[in-house]
Amino acid sequence: MNFVTNLLLAAGYIIQVSLGSWHSPDYSASEIIGRIDSVSQQIPVEKVIIGWSVDKDVYHQVGRYLHQRGISMLLWMPVFAETEEVCQNTPAVDLWGRVPSNYDLAAGEGFRFNCPTNQQNLQNVVALYDSLFSGCGFDGVFLDRVRTQSFVAGVSGVLGCGCRHCVQRFAAEGVDIAAVKAEYEARGDDFFSISSYSPDGNHGFKNPLAAAFFKAKGRIVSGSVAAVADSLRARGLQVGMDLYAPFMAPFVGQDYSLLARHADFIKPMLYRLTFAPAGMGFEYDLLRKAAPAATGYPQLQMDADFLHTQLKAMEPYECGKYPGIEINYRADIVPTSPQYVSESLAAVLSHGFNGVVLSWNIMEAPCAIWNR
Repeated sequence: MNFVTNLLLAAGYIIQVSLGSWHSPDYSASEIIGRIDSVSQQIPVEKVIIGWSVDKDVYHQVGRYLHQRGISMLLWMPVFAETEEVCQNTPAVDLWGRVPSNYDLAAGEGFRFNCPTNQQNLQNVVALYDSLFSGCGFDGVFLDRVRTQSFVAGVSGVLGCGCRHCVQRFAAEGVDIAAVKAEYEARGDDFFSISSYSPDGNHGFKNPLAAAFFKAKGRIVSGSVAAVADSLRARGLQVGMDLYAPFMAPFVGQDYSLLARHADFIKPMLYRLTFAPAGMGFEYDLLRKAAPAATGYPQLQMDADFLHTQLKAMEPYECGKYPGIEINYRADIVPTSPQYVSESLAAVLSHGFNGVVLSWNIMEAPCAIWNR
């Protein structure tokens, strides 16, 4: 057996099954079971993340199959976005009180984000689990959209939330939002300039107010995620979290050190070939386009060497670590190949973490991906 094959057999794997939002699932239970069965014959599958259709029958059938084989089933559930079909949420706003623009994939998926401090928004997440999914046999919950909008919505996306509740939370963290807004309006792109770039996201912002803002934002947003996670863990559920790559996480309010203390495992989305939100190069390019005159940002190549910098940045955290690499294929959004998947797997598994998440939809992975 070759090096990659040995790694494949030595690691633990989590696979994701995207059912397509809240409507009827895009796949039948038999189709899902058939794909999981073919994959699990080749690699040791520990957990399956599946969701978030409200069709309970598919979970019961898939869950029975998984539990007979000692595989955990986790509900894939969004937190700060994409819940408007099933509950009433208060949207997030930027520092000027505007709702940041949405991002829509060709399939029509919307990314309107909700206020991360509104208590009703937070209660809604747990209530959704209790009312729609608690009797479906889930062993845990995988929390997605645990962030604010990104540079997908330009500067407006990351300079928020600016509602009165969040303004009060920022004030409690020692940050005056009115002063931050005035500073950005005076400095423009230079507000985002950095004196030092760090692969782990601890960039040295030149502007003290920018540094204070993003540090406080991380504590505020991640603190709300932690509260949701704690409520779910109190129900006896495992909790996993979908995170941005470390170098971009501060801009969307993800504080790894805080989140890792409230998660059973984290899954940084280390997507090098994804041209959509969470794609590493995609998001970095949007940062540079949103603030083109900001200084200090290096040219980054989304190659295996850069992937290793992000993997190294994960090493200090004590929760389970399952980096996510994309294996599904869409020509215009995620043009993966067997060579790309092999290279990414070899890099991830060489760091000795718990395993890897095969993202973000095993149902769209070409058969060629599995030819070793």
